[in-house]
Amino acid sequence: MKVTYFQQVPYRHLADDFEQRFESVITTPYHDVTEPRHVAAAFREAMDELMHAARAGFDGLAVTEHGQSSYDMAPNPDIIESALAYATEVENIDTAIYPVGRSLGKSREPLRAAEELAMIDCISNGRLVSGFPVGLAYDANLNNGVPPAQTRQRFDENLELVLKAWTHRGDAFPWNGKFGQYPAVNIWPRPMQQAPHPPVWITGIGNPRTMQMTLEREFGFNYFGWFGLKVTGRRIFDRFWEIADRLGKDANPYRLGFMQTICVADTDAKAEARYAEHAEYFFQKGIGSIPMERLALPGGIDIRGVEAIMRDPGDFGIYSKMRTATFAELVDAGSVICGSPDTVAEQLLAYAREYRIGNLHAMLQFGSMPHELAKDNIDLFASAVMPRLQQLWTDERYPHHWWPERLGGTPLADSARLTGALA
Repeated sequence: MKVTYFQQVPYRHLADDFEQRFESVITTPYHDVTEPRHVAAAFREAMDELMHAARAGFDGLAVTEHGQSSYDMAPNPDIIESALAYATEVENIDTAIYPVGRSLGKSREPLRAAEELAMIDCISNGRLVSGFPVGLAYDANLNNGVPPAQTRQRFDENLELVLKAWTHRGDAFPWNGKFGQYPAVNIWPRPMQQAPHPPVWITGIGNPRTMQMTLEREFGFNYFGWFGLKVTGRRIFDRFWEIADRLGKDANPYRLGFMQTICVADTDAKAEARYAEHAEYFFQKGIGSIPMERLALPGGIDIRGVEAIMRDPGDFGIYSKMRTATFAELVDAGSVICGSPDTVAEQLLAYAREYRIGNLHAMLQFGSMPHELAKDNIDLFASAVMPRLQQLWTDERYPHHWWPERLGGTPLADSARLTGALA
């Protein structure tokens, strides 16, 4: 199993009654609830935590993207990841540079995204893993003014353009799309990885169409466990593997990644005492305070996704309770895995084996967790949990096609997946 360290940049000093007065996205009055010194500290501490994880031996450094958000103030993960690419290269740390989120569904400058990511691959000398989520409704449609019905269409077109810009050889080519028209596409630089391009991962919430596309195109698929893996895991991952089987794809666990909020201490009791308040802060004041109408706007999900939700609304798990969820409820749902190294390792291994997951994004700083406590969490996880996880799947000898060759991956060289429009 590949284990990456997953980082957001939360504002850690929101008032106790924040979730009763505000939502965590879009309409929160910035100046009323923040202090500049705390904002500056959040970015410095996030960078320090990422480098701390790199030195601790994580396989990758994952940063995501959120706009107009108090629970993650990183609107463009490429900015952070470019600094990490340089710093880790200088220190000779062979870790993947993994911007999990560069949303193409909201982008009006897809070539900018293509160039930024290619630059990161060059700075890191071929260590980029590139994540492309379709885009959250509140961000794509409300923050950025993209009509909900266009989000997926823009994503499809922009992804096709990015891949062609990365891989095209020869003269500059014109692009005449529905949303973007370019007389001459000829980006500089191009990615270092040319087999045929850096690994691509798509993050989704369980839409069958998204899963099918990732499998058909041989991309990796990420799912985030915030909704409670005990509740959502079976329905989400069974759906993925059923689609894979129908398409004749093998059961390579490295096709799948999942993100999990994790806290580790010497004992289960000590872990709860140290981390409970910070987990409640994250879920109650962060993603739990996003109104459902910000996450699911009419027209933003295609008919297959709507049908899946109508058949099985449990895809959203504990979400409706997050604004008031206690730590015990979050742990019971599987939104948080917390305890001693043995407790945490056993639960993570059980999930990974049950659902055939080959990649873990470990979220080890969350909510109001102080910087020093986050580093303690990183250290104990890296020394006492991660080595056990990294041994998983080695006996089955599956190649990891979704990881940089420089870091031991075996990227697929089949360029057939690059041709034609996305399904």
